[in-house]
Amino acid sequence: MKILAKIFAAALALAAVAAYGKTVEVQAPSEAMKKEVSALVVLPDSYDADSGKSYPAIYLLHGFGGNHTTWPKRTKPNLDEIATQQGIIFVCPDGAKSWYWDAPKKPEYKYETFVSKELVEFIDKNFRTVKSPKARAITGFSMGGHGGLWLGIRHGDVFGACGSMSGGVDIRPFPSSWAMKESLGAKSENPEIWDSHTVINEADKIDPSKAPAMIIDCGTKDFFYKVNQALHEKLLRLNIPHEYTTRPGAHTHEYWNNAVDFQILFFKKFFEASNTNNKE
Repeated sequence: MKILAKIFAAALALAAVAAYGKTVEVQAPSEAMKKEVSALVVLPDSYDADSGKSYPAIYLLHGFGGNHTTWPKRTKPNLDEIATQQGIIFVCPDGAKSWYWDAPKKPEYKYETFVSKELVEFIDKNFRTVKSPKARAITGFSMGGHGGLWLGIRHGDVFGACGSMSGGVDIRPFPSSWAMKESLGAKSENPEIWDSHTVINEADKIDPSKAPAMIIDCGTKDFFYKVNQALHEKLLRLNIPHEYTTRPGAHTHEYWNNAVDFQILFFKKFFEASNTNNKE
């Protein structure tokens, strides 16, 4: 009996690490980085009951210093409830301190390839997702806000919609911050690399008629407020459709907890509109 009790206790401990209610931890293989990367997948309650149903997916990227548990464990603890209410799968990968680049100065960091290709392929293979960019969105906060737009703009064939909350959408005013120079080299010595790895310059490459559905949000007291405002104004000049929201608030999880509700609604409407258009 004591042996059985120990086995049962070990199983409970393992379950506590591997899954949180409808949140399942996975190890996604990355051939590009020669390792496995952790991710949490948040499933609707109906996922097990209705084996014939597939779901749209929203990829949520964490900020600098976070990991794959940040969104469901700190920023938005009720993601499982939202997944059930909205009928959406949430995918929260570990992006390390990568800024979601394939880093030119740090070859072991190939997180653009991982998230936009390897992770999406893994999720689509192992979970009942709707396998279409019209049912796939990506967003995040801070470093993850940069990642959401960086990946969404550059991989429109993968993500039909993208967003950012308090994102570092122009990295160049912050050359000594958040380990970016480890991935890009010193800005003073590598200005071209910094210019080519910042979201605001990706706007020039967007065809307004083929732009992803885009939503951007930043608080007025955020240290990234000015660069978000500059991105918004540039998108307006380029006639690129987007939603832009700003309100009182700083660079905090409380702000992102609120902001993500609006972004989920935006993505849900995008999914529904795409589904309706497919039926016409």
